[in-house]
Amino acid sequence: MGNVPAALKHCLSYEQLTRDYPWLAAWLQREKRNAITDLPKFVKIVEVGPRDGLQNEKEIVPTDVKIQFIDLLSKTGLPAIEATSFVSSKWVPQMADHTDVLQGIHRAPQVKYPVLTPNLRGFRTAIAAGATEVAVFGSASETFSRKNINCSIEESMQRFEEVVRAAKELQIPVRGYVSCVLGCPYEGDIEPSKVTKVVKTLYGMGCYEISLGDTIGVGTPGSMARLLDSVKKEVPMSTLAVHCHDTYGQALANILVALQMGVSVVDSSVAGLGGCPYAKGASGNVSTEDVLYMLHGLGVETGVDLSKVMEAGDFICKALNRKTNSKVAQAKCRL
Repeated sequence: MGNVPAALKHCLSYEQLTRDYPWLAAWLQREKRNAITDLPKFVKIVEVGPRDGLQNEKEIVPTDVKIQFIDLLSKTGLPAIEATSFVSSKWVPQMADHTDVLQGIHRAPQVKYPVLTPNLRGFRTAIAAGATEVAVFGSASETFSRKNINCSIEESMQRFEEVVRAAKELQIPVRGYVSCVLGCPYEGDIEPSKVTKVVKTLYGMGCYEISLGDTIGVGTPGSMARLLDSVKKEVPMSTLAVHCHDTYGQALANILVALQMGVSVVDSSVAGLGGCPYAKGASGNVSTEDVLYMLHGLGVETGVDLSKVMEAGDFICKALNRKTNSKVAQAKCRL
């Protein structure tokens, strides 16, 4: 860039400067384009550690530990904590104590505690246990759907429609999940159009929010952008959330792209806990600590206390006898 003329030392207007010095106008436009822009002022964090984070643990986590874990998270300012899953204990034995967990936690008035309900039977059990919000979980991959919930995508949508209909009668909000949105362990790359079709169906049923899950963590900022470009043509961006696993270290970058494109809800798991029993090699969710550190550094509000989240992460890692997967927690510990 050339030397700035003496005119810049005087109070000339932006219009005068850019008119008289075209190179300056071009430079300013380039800098504006490269800046991080269009971020939401507030991002809702949905903590999935107690459910998605623990469901893949080989050793059964004691019920009282799960309850204490959720109670610690309830004190952090998190607006939503996924408490448990009302699935068959045959398929997910870690969640067999779902009723005891849901009834044992101390609910904070400002926090929602959604639970997963794969079918009408699970929904009824959840409601009897005191659930006030539920979630259904489908897939954009036909093979993964059969491996995960033992039915085709079309059959899963029929099951979910029954759940949503029953939930509407009780005025229970329903959240939707779509797994394998950026890749499948069995089918490889997933076309955005397939994801869009499932998302549109869930939205049409009445799901108030739909979480897009990169189940095996293969997504990149480019594939995330292409996915959202497709989905936003059918549903409002305000109804979408992203749920990123960090297998390839791309989760934060993918989340940032999603935020710039209009998403303002992020799923994450304290200490980066998680995985998927039906997706071999899938690492944990992006850690809540790392997401918060990035968002707060960008000036985005979350209402969540990072230090208290780290305390909850430290608690559960000690209970599981493992090290945290959070880069922020690791760095803070060293410091």
